[in-house]
This record gives sequence, C-alpha cells and structure tokens, in this order.
Amino acid sequence: MREAAASKVEALQRPKTRDVSLDDVERGVQSATRALTDMTQADGHICFELEADATIPSEYILFHHFRGTEPRAGLEAKIGNYLRRTQSKAHGGWALVHDGPFDMSASVKAYFALKMIGDDIEAPHMRAVRKAILQRGGAANANVFTRILLALYGEVPWTAVPVMPVEVMHLPKWFPFHLDKVSYWARCTMVPLFVIQAKKPRAKNPRGVGVAELFVTPPESVRTWPGSPHATWPWTPIFGAIDRVLQKTQDHFPKVPRQRAIDKAVAWVSERLNGEDGLGAIFPSMVNSVLMYEVLGYPPDHPQVKIALEAIEKLVAEKDDEAYVQPCLSPVWDTALTSHAMLEAGGDRAEANARAGLDWLKPLQILDIKGDWAETKPNVRPGGWAFQYANPHYPDLDDTAVVVMAMDRAQRQHGLVSGMPDYSASIARAREWVEGLQSADGGWAAFDADNNHHYLNHIPFSDHGALLDPPTADVTARVVSMLSQLGETRETSRALDRGVTYLLNDQEKDGSWYGRWGMNFIYGTWSVLCALNAAGVDPQSPEIRKAVAWLIRIQNPDGGWGEDASSYKLNPEFEPGYSTASQTAWALLALMAVGEVDDPAVARGVNYLLRTQGQDGLWSEERYTATGFPRVFYLRYHGYPKFFPLWAMARFRNLKKGNSRQVQFGM
Repeated sequence: MREAAASKVEALQRPKTRDVSLDDVERGVQSATRALTDMTQADGHICFELEADATIPSEYILFHHFRGTEPRAGLEAKIGNYLRRTQSKAHGGWALVHDGPFDMSASVKAYFALKMIGDDIEAPHMRAVRKAILQRGGAANANVFTRILLALYGEVPWTAVPVMPVEVMHLPKWFPFHLDKVSYWARCTMVPLFVIQAKKPRAKNPRGVGVAELFVTPPESVRTWPGSPHATWPWTPIFGAIDRVLQKTQDHFPKVPRQRAIDKAVAWVSERLNGEDGLGAIFPSMVNSVLMYEVLGYPPDHPQVKIALEAIEKLVAEKDDEAYVQPCLSPVWDTALTSHAMLEAGGDRAEANARAGLDWLKPLQILDIKGDWAETKPNVRPGGWAFQYANPHYPDLDDTAVVVMAMDRAQRQHGLVSGMPDYSASIARAREWVEGLQSADGGWAAFDADNNHHYLNHIPFSDHGALLDPPTADVTARVVSMLSQLGETRETSRALDRGVTYLLNDQEKDGSWYGRWGMNFIYGTWSVLCALNAAGVDPQSPEIRKAVAWLIRIQNPDGGWGEDASSYKLNPEFEPGYSTASQTAWALLALMAVGEVDDPAVARGVNYLLRTQGQDGLWSEERYTATGFPRVFYLRYHGYPKFFPLWAMARFRNLKKGNSRQVQFGM
C-alpha cells in the first residue's frame, strides 16, 4: 500500500507516452480470444472460479465436524494446503484480500479449521497466527458470525451472540423489523439461523477440538463483546437495550407460538431450497439450511438434507494439491460478460462463441416464479436472470441488464442475425421486470426495490453493516445503459430520466462514483460513464469532464490502474493500489465511452495490458477486485482478468480502425 500511495506522488513525472501499435493490439486480441474460446464449455456457457477469503473453506471444515462427518478423502489435506498458502507472512494471520491487513474473524476460523485438520498448535504457522490473535485482544473480538460458530462448538456462551428470536417470523410488515425489509442474502442466512439459535445445538466434534487458547480471558467470563463500527445514536443504544431484554427473556417465550414460528421458518426455507443449487445459491445459507433440518431431527438421508448437502459440495474447487470452497457460482455473470467481450473482439469464432453463450442463457430467464422481490412490487411480472445456475426466487438486475444488452447487440451486430434465435421476447420481458423494480429515489438495487431501511444496519446482528440492498450507482448505471441501448431517451422514458438524475446526483466530490459490487470507485466510474454516454449526456458536461480528469489523475506510473480494498472504509474514499488488468480495463472502457480514445492515458493503459499479457493470451491477477460486502467480504473473480482486458483492447482497436470516437453500446 505504501508503495502504491507513493506512486501517486510520482504520477506527475510519468514516462513519455509510447505509441500503441495496432498490430500488437490485434495480436493481443486474437491471442486472448483464442484462449477464452478454448475455456468455453461444450454447451456454450463459461463459469470461472469465484474465490473469497479463508473464511468459507474454514467454515466448510467446521461444518463437517459439527455434523460428525468428514469431507471426501483427501479434501481436508488440500484445504489445509490452501489455508497455509494464503496465510500472511507479514502479520501471521489471514486477510480478506490478497496482501491485506489482519482480519480477526478470518484468522480465528482458519486457525480452528487447521487445528481440526490436525495441525500441531506449536507448529510455526499456528504459533504465528495465535500470537497475532492474542495481541489483538483474542477471539473475543471476532464478529457476530464467528461468535455464532464458536457458540455452536461450545467455545463461547450463547450470551455472546445477539438474540435473533425465531418469533420474528410472526411480525407484521408494518413492524420496524420484518424479513421483507432486509436483503435477500440476509433473509436466506437468517431464517434457518433463527431455528438454530432457538434450539442451540452443540457440535458433535468427534475429534474434540477447541480453541480456548485463542482467548485472552476465559470465554465464559467475557461479557462485553465488540460493537458494530457502524454504531450511531440513537439506534445502537436502542437496539442494544432490546437485545439485553431478549437475552433475559428468550428462554421463557411461550412454546406454542415458538413452534409455529419454527414451522413458518422451515416452510420458508423449504419453498426456496432450490434443489442442488441450494438456498439462495450462497454458501452461508446452504450450510444453515442443513443445520436447521438436522437440529429438527431430519435424518441424514432425508431428501431435503441430501439435496442441501449436494449443493454445498458443488462449491468445492479442487486442484491437484489444494482446494477451497467458493461462496457461490457465477455462470450467468461470466457467460454474459464473456459474450460482450467476444462481440467486441469480432470474427467468426468469437461471434459464434457469443451466440452459443447467449443461446445457453436464454432458457435460464425466470418467467414463472415471483420471488421475494414481489413483496414490494406485486404487480410486476417476473423476467430476470439470476447470477447462478439456478436461483429463481432471487434474480438480479445487474445480471439481467448485462444479458439483455448482449442479446440486443448480438441481434443487431452484422453476422449474427442469420440462423440465430430471436431474443426479442426475452429482451422485452426482462425490460418490463427491470423497469418495474425501480426504487422511489430513481435508482436500482441488485435484488429488490426500496430495500433501504438503514436503521436496521444498527441491530447487534448487523455488525457487518451489510443487511440491506439499497440502490447503488453501479447497478443503476447498468439499467440506464440497458434502457438507452434499447432505444429509450430521457424524453421518452421517465424511468430512464429518473435513473440518469440519480446518477448525476450521486457523483462524488472528486468526480468519481462509488462502486458497490466492484472495487470500487474505478468500477463505479466505469459503470456510470458508460451509462451517461449511452443516455446521450454531453461528453463535455461538467460531470463527465470531472470524472475523466479524476481517472487520468489516478493512473499509476506503469500505465495501469489499481484500487485498494481499503477504499471501502466507513467514509469511503479512493485508495490507490497496485495496477491490475481488470481495473485497468474498466478505466479504459470508461474513458473510451466518453470519447477519450486519443488521450495519452488510454495509450498508456493499452500498453500496460499488452506488456502484462501472458503467453497464454490471458492475464494473471491475484488481487481482489470485486466486493461481496464492503469491509467484511471481498471477491476474486477468476474471469475478470480474462474477459475485461480483451474487451478493452478490442474496443480500442475498433475505435481506432473505424476512425470513430463514439461507443455505440451501453457497455
């Protein structure tokens, strides 16, 4: 980080810009296209690995030992190899991102998992992490989810965990807390957890492993646990007082209403179990669903338990020597974005690849199930795509807009009309759904409309501050891009006009936009500049000029762009980072979207991509450039350094060869 920050000081003395050889760009495009095409599966789709931090593979190990089972042969050893490799040599623990700072919760879980696997606690790597944990106050300073896991293993008392009574299933919609008022990922995680907390099961833990040595004071005597960094008057003391009351009264709640609440929770989970793709198609809720069924006495061979277990095992990414567990799978996102890159690259093989991907996507559109989003928008017909192979209750607007733009471009682009399916009906239905989920402030969120009850981020359970799904600039930008590409204008579409207004009002003082789902201001600014261009906003407008100046100002001396995860602090602000291929591609696409293809910064960026392209035609990128939940959970999309740089280089070539400065599409 210090080196990256220092590079900003040197930025005024950039090396002389070297001209870009279009022949070199063409060779780079062709090489990347071949490599990416070769990675596509036979049915046309592509799904890259999606990596988080040490937390999920550690939880996978502990999940098995909670149940008294073991992962399949050899898998524990491979996960152990992964955990040891990703341990930081700088601070001894585990970080949330590559080369990031120590994280207490990730480190506690990884230590626990390695001890469970059989690592000697006096081995150098175990001593190093234990020292790091104890120096920072011990495991008592872990977050809520880690405390829940420790309580399940009997390592801390349940009083260490905020009370989440299952009786909330009975609450009416007008009540300050209701499931409809929190995000989809929170619902899917919390509902089975309500049952688990009501029953307070104890891990089978056949190896009898504990981690009492990670506590500075005996855990049973710890009464004060860290509060949320999002603490705000008056909500935090109000919710804290409520929790203290619940701690004293929860064991005395009437049995009949409690059982009815448990039955409601089970019915809610079972309706959304989602087959072998799992509850919510995300790891935490899948695990909780299995534990919920088992604590209620469902046998291991019960169909719902078996299918939920199969969903978890599909997330394992196993190599020859190591393995980890993915938080979810990303086939729709990867296939749609790869299709965009291929359409930009052009040529028979690339365009056929794009067509095959879109053909695979077409039947995955969700047309018959009204998901949780319909609780706030009951009169809107379904029509979106989910992020994963299947997740019909939770389609998302970001994926849907990206799929629609790729389908629309494919239908209009020369060479893809003959013999290809007609996507018009799919596009129209998706557009109807997306427009219907616009929030009251004019923006769009990822999964719901008007999911912005911000006071709920102060309940004790929400120490991560990520309980909600409010509108964001990046998702709103994607929808604005989609509507504009489909021919709407601010004069013909009130939804589009409100969306553009939302974006213009959401610009940061320095000219950037915050990126909720990608890291961070570079991602947000790329998304918005593409949208404003598609919507016909004058590229000479003050907002766009300010954003362009910001992007050029933050370019690294090596010609690339990079941003550190620390930009997601409580008061977000851009933090420079080492250049990455994906973030460089976003910056280039942003600048080219608003007519800056001839700016020397673009030449420097393209040269950076050419210089760092591997012999296999792709780019290597260990750093995390995407976001699950700011400050607590980040993502490394293994596909990002493959399709985004190709897309940027192909667009540069197309604009230069076509002697054009105008990007015709929404992305």
